Amino acid sequence: MIRKEEIVQAFILGPLIEVTVPKPGNVSRIRDFEDLTIYHFLFANTSLIFPYLKAVERGILLKEGKIIEGDVGLGKLIRDSVFWAKKHQDSNPNFGIIVLSIPLLVALGEGYEVKRCGKRGNELISKSTPLDSVELYKAIRIANPKGVKRGVKYDVYDDSSFKELVRDNINLAKLAEISCERELIFCEWINGYSKVYEAFRILKKNLTEYSLEEGVIITFLWMLAKYRDTLIERKAGLYEAELVREKAREVLNGEASLDEFYAFMHERGDLRNPGSIADILAVSLSLLLLEGYSLRGKKLTKK
Repeated sequence: MIRKEEIVQAFILGPLIEVTVPKPGNVSRIRDFEDLTIYHFLFANTSLIFPYLKAVERGILLKEGKIIEGDVGLGKLIRDSVFWAKKHQDSNPNFGIIVLSIPLLVALGEGYEVKRCGKRGNELISKSTPLDSVELYKAIRIANPKGVKRGVKYDVYDDSSFKELVRDNINLAKLAEISCERELIFCEWINGYSKVYEAFRILKKNLTEYSLEEGVIITFLWMLAKYRDTLIERKAGLYEAELVREKAREVLNGEASLDEFYAFMHERGDLRNPGSIADILAVSLSLLLLEGYSLRGKKLTKK
């Protein structure tokens, strides 16, 4: 069984690797946005050590039979994590990463292997309660992510939604079903983390051939070409999101250069920021680290 400190370390380091690598459209070690910089990610993600450790310990308690699945408190674990992430910086660099990570951290704390923790995470989400959904809504208000639609049923920013979630018995799984169309992250909550594991497998293959940065960038391009990024869609519209997919395919097919794609992704500020795909990649890197990968020179290889 992996030690709880090693689990937390992997989930702190994975997203930091992801944000550091200069990927088209994202904040990186060579590019900032006006209101979001690499320092926001450094402050936010390293602030998660305590709440992430608590999530792993909830998994340990679950394994020992001291709590039941419905009492894990996924929603509060997410809210506490977002609170800590926001405590020492003023932006929203990692809400999606937190949402993806918390169920996995609990599952890993229970002792589930890397290849099975996604399925177990889905089971825990299905056993959550409407109170978890209320806590998630409070977390969203703290994070204040861009592009959250208002005036809809169960509006995050309408206080009456708290009572409605409880009244209608909307737990995290049901909320994910409602939200999946607008955010890839929530789709992962109900499909076994399929895209996280897809990126995980592609990363493993690419890292045997390329350096850490090259392997991450190529994997990112592959995911970006295959899936429409929902953050881009919410901020800039469906046309822009599909255009980004098309341009990523051109790079992979040799019809455009990577430099041309960088220029295209950056020409509209942060509107073409593929944050949802980046979050998925960040968590896949965390899982990779738990499989024993470490840095050797410029390559990330298995020990």
